[in-house]
Amino acid sequence: MSAVDLRTLAEARRKGETRGITSVCVAHPRVIRAALRHGRALGRPVLIEATCNQVNQDGGYTGLRPVDFRRMVLEIAEAEGFDPAQLILGGDHLGPNPWRKLGVDEAMAKAETMVAAYVAAGFTKIHLDASMGVAGEPEALDDETTARRAARLAAAAERAAKEAGTPTPLYIIGTEVPTPGGATHALDHVVPTSHAAAEQSIAAHRQVFAASGLDAAFDRVIALVVQPGVEFGHESVVEYAPEQARDLISMLDGQPQFVFEAHSTDYQPGGKLARLVADGFAILKVGPGLTFAMREALYGLDCIAAELDPGYGGRALADSMERLMLAEPGFWQSHYRGTPQEQHALRHYSFSDRIRYYWPHPLAQAAVKRLMQTLDGRTIPQTLVSQFLPRQADGATAAFADKLIEAAIVRVLDDYAKACEPA
Repeated sequence: MSAVDLRTLAEARRKGETRGITSVCVAHPRVIRAALRHGRALGRPVLIEATCNQVNQDGGYTGLRPVDFRRMVLEIAEAEGFDPAQLILGGDHLGPNPWRKLGVDEAMAKAETMVAAYVAAGFTKIHLDASMGVAGEPEALDDETTARRAARLAAAAERAAKEAGTPTPLYIIGTEVPTPGGATHALDHVVPTSHAAAEQSIAAHRQVFAASGLDAAFDRVIALVVQPGVEFGHESVVEYAPEQARDLISMLDGQPQFVFEAHSTDYQPGGKLARLVADGFAILKVGPGLTFAMREALYGLDCIAAELDPGYGGRALADSMERLMLAEPGFWQSHYRGTPQEQHALRHYSFSDRIRYYWPHPLAQAAVKRLMQTLDGRTIPQTLVSQFLPRQADGATAAFADKLIEAAIVRVLDDYAKACEPA
């Protein structure tokens, strides 16, 4: 499947078919490996996306540039026997977000360089998101300003594809509210994007792209990011309520080029994911939900290691992560409020999973390596799996540490797969 086939999502909806695709928006190699194994087992394409903060020309928090990320994913695919023709690489929220403290000229210049780097590296699905204000601007920008800046980014992408000889990308426009990556406060409901607001966003982009000589690029816009009324906070999840999104969903009837892309679908029940796809939200983003599942498995194994090996040292992994996050609080401190005890719980267990930013750190990698070495070759008794990883306690096939971690990740991916390709 090539990236061009993503256009068939809108075609399928016009025919009354239910079809979607999961966007695995994660940079952790263990999760990527699990996603590729899962896709290979199902015989389906896999869409893997990097975000502007994870991967950019400066390295992002992973230390990877777009070309490095692509190389990493392809190396994992080769090791797992996954057909690269079935792999789609995307860039998420590509815009000035990593440089919001800069002035508009400098921030947009960096964003253009980033988008060009993604396209030149062979990424074929590009989310243009210039909706956020930079230094001296409001937090969120109006449709016309957003569209003008998106057109600048699209022009940079088109030039990069021509110069590098890579495929011209498919585009996603629009953004969701609250801000990407999970809300920072308690939630009990989220208002979906209105029909009128979604139409206005498309109209503004169409007009500006045409005025910029980018009609061909706009013809390759396949989806609009909107807020379907789903979100997760630190300790709560707002589930999809279809009746509240009816007005928004009806917009697609007059926009046959488009489907919706739904962000922050992490932690939605399987039935709600399936309803999202059936209602036209054909691209389902998931990120923190996958790394949360991985962390949950690692922490369960941390407890199991302490039970099986007295020399392991209690909760060695969790203790190492706590020391690391306290020593380098930049990724969580402005997000987690409350007492020291409440902040401790959020650092490790929040649905927003900001601990995911720390897994690439050498100290974290060393702690995980020690855990896995402690459990290497051990058949973990099902009684301990039941005690510390009860959601994985479904038989002897998950009796080794690596299998237990993969099973935790695949359990999430299975919900998405069933929603996107119903029987």
